Amino acid sequence: MTTRPEPDGGELDPGLSAIMSERRQLINLAYRLLGSLADAEDVVQETYTRWYAMSRAQQGAIESPGAWLTKVAGRICLDLLRSARVRRESYVGAWIPEPVPDRSEWISGRSPDPADRVTLDESVSMAFLVVLEEMTPAERVAFVLHDVFRYPFTEVAEIVGRTPGACRQLASSARRRIRDSAPAQAPAARSAEIVRSFKQAWAAKDIEALVALLDPEATGLADGGGLVSAVLDPLNGAREIARVLVELATLVPDLAFRERTVNGRPGLVAHLDGATVAVIALEVVGDRITQLWAVRNPEKLRPWTEN
Repeated sequence: MTTRPEPDGGELDPGLSAIMSERRQLINLAYRLLGSLADAEDVVQETYTRWYAMSRAQQGAIESPGAWLTKVAGRICLDLLRSARVRRESYVGAWIPEPVPDRSEWISGRSPDPADRVTLDESVSMAFLVVLEEMTPAERVAFVLHDVFRYPFTEVAEIVGRTPGACRQLASSARRRIRDSAPAQAPAARSAEIVRSFKQAWAAKDIEALVALLDPEATGLADGGGLVSAVLDPLNGAREIARVLVELATLVPDLAFRERTVNGRPGLVAHLDGATVAVIALEVVGDRITQLWAVRNPEKLRPWTEN
């Protein structure tokens, strides 16, 4: 986003820094609402476009520019969520939220503006985002705005287009979904140990070791988006997942893995011939891996690409 000088070519708009300081908050909000960094960036760009489409007098009449930007971004996200369900009906295979690395690990061909980075916490763990995907658009927006970003229901109501009481009910329903669907994950240090053992067992093609690390009822999903090869159907059960992983390691012997932070939790990144070919998020509960999400869609791997 480029800054705009005063019409006479003099000093920059004194309110510009305040407006642009909202960018990171908007990126973080839109990513949690949409599960896509690319879409979040588009939403923020459109939000600022609408701001600068107004005259200086119109801008000056807005009491809280930050609240205005949030309202506009929230409404754009709500519209996108409503249309996303239709778009994803034609998506090839499973749709998994776009994974993001730790802020210190962004390795794409440029050093991104800090405002473009997502702040990592439990509200962006893959397990959390997957539960958000199961909510209605209104539930997701009401819950994220209120419970994650602490906006009052009076402001949430203006974005969702419902009464504050209705938004309170939406957030409560979403909260129950989170409570019922997302078991407490193991501490990060313990998860890292399990992920490391998992990587070693996978590299060794040790199917029994993999089975021991996976919960008996574990599930695995892969997202290739129809652009690259990926298992289209969910994998169910420890032995089925382990079997497919060993087959993959046998078919692609040069596949290498690195332990990385994926959406704030220990995960793995797969490399082949120097290129990032998959980002793998894992949910660890107790001492077992209960969920495995492998993102292969190259359009979702931009922040992980070295070249």
